[in-house]
Amino acid sequence: MRKISSARSEPLHSVAATRELERHAAAELPPHTLMQRAGLSVARLALALAPHAQRIWIACGPGNNGGDGFEAAMHLHRWGKTVVLTWTGPSAGKTSLPPDAHASRERAVAAGVPMAEQPPGDFDFCIDALLGIGGALNPDHPGTALMLAWLAHMQASGMPRLAVDMPTGLNADTGSATNLIAARAHSTRSTTTFTLSLLTLKTGLFTASGKDWAGQVWFDDLGIREGQPSAPSRTDAWLLGADQALQSPRSANAHASHKGSFGDVAVLGGESTAQSHMAGAALLAARAALHAGAGRVLVALLGNPAITVDPQQPELMFRAPEALDLAQQVVVCGCGGGDAVKAVLATVLSTARRLVLDADALNAIAGDTQFQTQLAARQGRGYSTVLTPHPLEAARLAGTTAAAVQSDRPASARQLAERFQCVVVLKGSGTVIAAPGRSSAINSTGNALLATAGTGDVLAGMVGARLAEGLNAFEAACHAVFAHGRLADDWAAGDTGRILTASTLALAQATTAASAPDAAKPESSARFEPGQ
Repeated sequence: MRKISSARSEPLHSVAATRELERHAAAELPPHTLMQRAGLSVARLALALAPHAQRIWIACGPGNNGGDGFEAAMHLHRWGKTVVLTWTGPSAGKTSLPPDAHASRERAVAAGVPMAEQPPGDFDFCIDALLGIGGALNPDHPGTALMLAWLAHMQASGMPRLAVDMPTGLNADTGSATNLIAARAHSTRSTTTFTLSLLTLKTGLFTASGKDWAGQVWFDDLGIREGQPSAPSRTDAWLLGADQALQSPRSANAHASHKGSFGDVAVLGGESTAQSHMAGAALLAARAALHAGAGRVLVALLGNPAITVDPQQPELMFRAPEALDLAQQVVVCGCGGGDAVKAVLATVLSTARRLVLDADALNAIAGDTQFQTQLAARQGRGYSTVLTPHPLEAARLAGTTAAAVQSDRPASARQLAERFQCVVVLKGSGTVIAAPGRSSAINSTGNALLATAGTGDVLAGMVGARLAEGLNAFEAACHAVFAHGRLADDWAAGDTGRILTASTLALAQATTAASAPDAAKPESSARFEPGQ
């Protein structure tokens, strides 16, 4: 058993892949073995997380997740804890449990674990063993009202909570939260939450609502090692850790290198009109590219710009859009581009060999089928393209709604990547990096400090810098997204109490680029490759 962190990349699995592995393992082991291992693991983690807790409430559901809870209850009771166990079975219309869960319930009863119809009035630790990956909360299903009441009681108590395999109501594949429980999240007292993922790590724990609902994630493979001859393996995605966020090539270069060794980044955007001035977005992207390691950064503002120098960053070189060498430079297009970006986008799409498209460039493409055709054709010409949409921009590109995108972020990113034959960075909680023909990555870093204006422009500039230094499009996106989120994590860990602004984020890239993610690389970490 181990705690999941951003230090290493981890394989993520769907419910279907998990059930396949579970069936295969159960066929090779004595009956009831997996559940016994799972329950013992839950009990051990509960003891480690709350060693001084004396009164523990375990809420068990009508299936095998409840069986894990029964098994854990037996161990905690034997270890001297006061355990109160509630079961939804009768209220869910269940007169019997699945065989393994029934065996675990009998073991708990035989050990003297007290059963109750209602939660205890007081407790200092609670365990959610209601559904796991066993299903969604359905308002018409017997027992749902009772589960909701118990979940609300856990949340309102303010006591630490451990979820077995998955928090009840959280979709294990997508990270979307059931509407029945999502509305309760902000109206009740916050709790310290933990999740013990069993057998496999589930994708939904790390994107969309997953991070909020799961809290600190732990993992136990129950002795079934992925990759063993007897264990089928189907990795659906990867949790991106420091071992895969590649170190900047700059640190390995010879002393005889010069600014041309690290490539040119050209930022095209920042429209200025009589009504609005968006130069700041382009400058944020340019500053981020410079501090992330690009050798030279050029800025081409659109419209009627009045800026010819950035006093805070005089290293930036200003050019007219027509003066850019689009074929030789990494182009970051769209940051604050407004409507003016439409006039240059056809040339950019057909000429720029390495391209990052953000913000208004994405909106222009979403509204023009000719731009869409040009974008999809770039892959066939050997060009590299990275799109960096937030959910609403992704929805425009896909012709759907932001809610639909958020309901299955991994699938939405994959669909856009396949449609436009490029790398897609779907920003948000658990940013998804997708590319055609390979497993997606879900970023393990970042927090709500990034939810402020301009941080997306900073990310676009960082991706541009990684491309300029020689990484391929997928690697560049992974490196930049990880570093972007890690800065926010470092800022939060500093406990300064100050807001992390986009300009601060851009300047801080100098420190991040100099650090070496390889320092945290474990020997046993797996490498994800195209086609996995």
